[in-house]
Amino acid sequence: MGLGMAVVKRMAGSSLLDKVGLRKPVERALVGSTRAGFQAAGAASRAFTKVSKLRAPARPATPNASATFDLTPTEDEQLIASTVREFASEQLRPAAAQANEDCAPPDGLLAKTAELGLHTVAVPEELGGLATERSAIAGVLIAEELARGDMGLALACLAPSAVSTALSLWGDADQQATYLPAFLGERPPAAALALQEPRALFDPRQPRTRARRTPDGYRLDGTKSLVPLAGSAELFVVSAELEGRGPGLFLIEANTRGVRTEPEPAMGLRAAATGQLHLDGVRLAGSSLLGMAAGTEVLTECVRLSRLAWCALAVGTAQSVLDYVVPYVNEREAFGEPVSHRQGVAFRVADIGTELEGMRLATYRAASRAQQGLSYARETALARTLCAEKGMTIGSDGVQLLGGHGFTKEHPVERWYRDLRAIGLMEGAVLV
Repeated sequence: MGLGMAVVKRMAGSSLLDKVGLRKPVERALVGSTRAGFQAAGAASRAFTKVSKLRAPARPATPNASATFDLTPTEDEQLIASTVREFASEQLRPAAAQANEDCAPPDGLLAKTAELGLHTVAVPEELGGLATERSAIAGVLIAEELARGDMGLALACLAPSAVSTALSLWGDADQQATYLPAFLGERPPAAALALQEPRALFDPRQPRTRARRTPDGYRLDGTKSLVPLAGSAELFVVSAELEGRGPGLFLIEANTRGVRTEPEPAMGLRAAATGQLHLDGVRLAGSSLLGMAAGTEVLTECVRLSRLAWCALAVGTAQSVLDYVVPYVNEREAFGEPVSHRQGVAFRVADIGTELEGMRLATYRAASRAQQGLSYARETALARTLCAEKGMTIGSDGVQLLGGHGFTKEHPVERWYRDLRAIGLMEGAVLV
């Protein structure tokens, strides 16, 4: 890092850069590489150590099942949603275009997210978090409102909270005491839930990543793809098939020997700094298996709760599309009148609004059942199918309604369209 800072200082003082017109590109590259050095140093210097001894793992309480079908958020949930909406409007939306170009979130974004308390929403109150009871609805509302700012940056903000939520739901006492305190501090770690794998017809409940028992724990081999914050993450929760037991989730610290990452920018979600995670003979302690007492159902529940979070991201981004195209078609004139006076335009905007409400209600219903401890497998499947299909259609319609402008980067709809295409294929990364 010292060498990097010295190089930046010397290059910044050179007049040659001004003569050849390369000052800004060179400075951007040097500062970016130095920033990566700081991130790597931070990850290397952090040691996850048990700060206290817990007699038993703490879990958020399950609310009583309601006999009334009512998906209206509570006052507390509405307050959370409005606070996050303001944060997304002020912090995410203005930074989205540049973050998309940089394939990375802006500096300090995770710290601002931590100040908002997003990493601790699902952490039980007795462990220092904010959760007095299980609230999947709150998680859905947070994801939706963040995505109204930008889905890629929302994914970057929510990636660490997916790990803290997994620890809260399935971690044992030692795992919670070792890792959760880091998420409650002023400098929470970048972290990621890695389920996705780079192969056709991928089924998240049947991972190809393999875990084998060893005398002192486990050995993992495999590759995960499209992992948010892969290059800067300090902790991963990874799915793997454990021989003789079935699929499960494992806690892996980034500085473990055999762990390697590489950038993997995609068509959309570019601001989330997605990358591949390679596990080559990674040796883990016997205590690294998450939810050991719960069996293989942990991964199944993780997949469902992750898909609910992706539905919420789709709802938030689709809402942004609607909010953007309505004033556009009302103000854009052709042949002496607003284009919204044309039935083909007006009907398409109405379709967006109708499909968006269906996506939202299906997502809220599945989250409500999950929150009450009721069966929600069918509801989650319906919500994901609806959000994947209609979300992509809404993104495409948003581009179409802007005509030639929809194809340019001058307007954000082309970015939202690219992001919405991820809903039907992404697994893991976020959790409610």
